[in-house]
Amino acid sequence: MIERYSRPAMKQVWSDENKYLKWLEVELAVCEAWADDGVIPKGDMVKLRGAKYNHSRMTELFETTRHDVTAFISSITESMGPEGRWLHLGMTSNDMLDTGLNLQLIEAGSLLHTE
Repeated sequence: MIERYSRPAMKQVWSDENKYLKWLEVELAVCEAWADDGVIPKGDMVKLRGAKYNHSRMTELFETTRHDVTAFISSITESMGPEGRWLHLGMTSNDMLDTGLNLQLIEAGSLLHTE
């Protein structure tokens, strides 16, 4: 986005921070579905719901992996314990990326609609 033409609210929608929050939202929604199907134990979902990504660690991991999704998932699971194994279960990178992008598009569209 060109800085001088960007509204703060729209700039936030397309920020890296918001993108990663959307990715996490997608990951957790998939985990919730797996839990509803009995694949993920309900007790593990308690810990998963508290999952957070670590941007600085993600940057470090990206230097090694050269893969944004691997770095993202690893930055979360490193600090989680065994419950982290459920993140990204049955998903491809594009499942997360495309769905996260759609969540950003919905957010941007909603912002445009209100203005």
